[in-house]
Amino acid sequence: MTQTTYDLLVIGGGINGAGVAADAAGRGLSVALVEADDLASATSSWSSKLIHGGLRYLEHYEFRLVREALGEREVLLKVAPHLVTPLRFRMPHHKGLRPAWMIRIGLFMYDHLSKRTTIEGSKSIRFDPAGPIRPEYVRGFEYSDCRADDARLVVMNAKLAEHKGAEVLTRHTVTRARREQGLWTVTIQPENGNMFTVQARSLVNAGGPWVRKVLDSFDNVRIDKTVRLVKGSHIVVPRIHDEEQAYILQNSDGRIVFVLPYLEDYSLIGTTDVDYSGDPRTPEIDDDEINYLIAITKDYFRCDLTPGDIVWTYSGVRPLMQGEREDDEDASRVTRDYHFEVEDEHGKAPLLSIFGGKLTTYRKLSQAAVSALKPWFPGMSEPWTDQAVLPGGENMTHPQPYAEELCRRYPFLTPKTARRLAFSYGRRAELWLDDAQQEADLGERFGALYAAEVTYLMEEEWAQTVEDVIWRRTKAGIDMSRQDRERLVTFMAAQSGAGSERGPASRLASA
Repeated sequence: MTQTTYDLLVIGGGINGAGVAADAAGRGLSVALVEADDLASATSSWSSKLIHGGLRYLEHYEFRLVREALGEREVLLKVAPHLVTPLRFRMPHHKGLRPAWMIRIGLFMYDHLSKRTTIEGSKSIRFDPAGPIRPEYVRGFEYSDCRADDARLVVMNAKLAEHKGAEVLTRHTVTRARREQGLWTVTIQPENGNMFTVQARSLVNAGGPWVRKVLDSFDNVRIDKTVRLVKGSHIVVPRIHDEEQAYILQNSDGRIVFVLPYLEDYSLIGTTDVDYSGDPRTPEIDDDEINYLIAITKDYFRCDLTPGDIVWTYSGVRPLMQGEREDDEDASRVTRDYHFEVEDEHGKAPLLSIFGGKLTTYRKLSQAAVSALKPWFPGMSEPWTDQAVLPGGENMTHPQPYAEELCRRYPFLTPKTARRLAFSYGRRAELWLDDAQQEADLGERFGALYAAEVTYLMEEEWAQTVEDVIWRRTKAGIDMSRQDRERLVTFMAAQSGAGSERGPASRLASA
């Protein structure tokens, strides 16, 4: 770290921590972001990959959250066009569940709670008898939300923070924090190195599932609030339908399951809601969750899906805001809203802790968190991130035209590869494609990845291990052979002296 005292030290490198760091750095604060593992190494990389208003939250009367989330869809489409793209959803009408009139009212509200400029509205539809849906589902509804690359959204927020002057330290653990003479003294333990201390005028605890653990490592902190940990699991199977739309399936228990087109060749099915008490770093799907997701999919689709069809699974732990009377409430009904707890000591050294939140509203949450610190930093500038294009999204409205541009500029790229690069890196792909004239100029291949690409990820995007590269910076691990992974370990070790392969918080069926 280049400074001994920072205006703000952010603990946690998930979407909220990265968002807060970027927002604060852009308002003129000196910022350090400290993450114990890799960026997006927990909850923020194991989501349903959606930016959505939360249609079912309307049933729980969470109108403020839905309105804010709907508004953020439009903002993120503008500031992250390479990572957030529109997606149409189809909902087959199940006559035994929510009545059609209720769904129409819900969709009307979904269309009008917030201003839409690029998102299409909802409509009623009839299903093709020869289509992928079972014949008993004749009618349905269609509406819009957005798909997203969750982990890359985190990394690009960290890059934005860095561009604004913030320092980003991964694999550094905050082991203790205490107030001394109006400042925080923070003890930091690198993964490989000697412990050191820095000072900060304020702290933000964006620990996600570890928000309580972080608080417990502080001296004399008077916050007793906690979070409820809920596991959400997903399965990935070969594509079960050829349509470009996603599906939202109602279940008799009141929950919903998404079936999403994923990585062109697959369907992503999820999620579950299961209370969780284990290590948030290592959740795994269980047989009950697998059977649950398969059963609801087969209830709606003409397919013979079995556990043997699964090519990949992943699970994440959501840190949901725990209400006073929610201990016995079904996990799927617990709010996805967020809450801040702020305390200081004699008007100095504030600590802001974040409880709850969801991927869609990270930018709004981050803006509100930094604004909450303004009494201690009256000179900070005004909010700005609603106009700040994330790195890679410059001069772009959608990745597909840029993919076509890449094919023209680099004719050795296949259309599928060009789409992968456009939807992952946006214009930052040019930083490592550079002036390549042929594929060989990009170096050794590791499955879908090029050596030049991996080197870029290590030098520019904080990737240190194979897991960082193939499960977060990219999703190349799903198609990568064991031999390619082993060669990638060797290559990364030669590049940095590290390059270990850690076990991901997922299960690859072919591994």
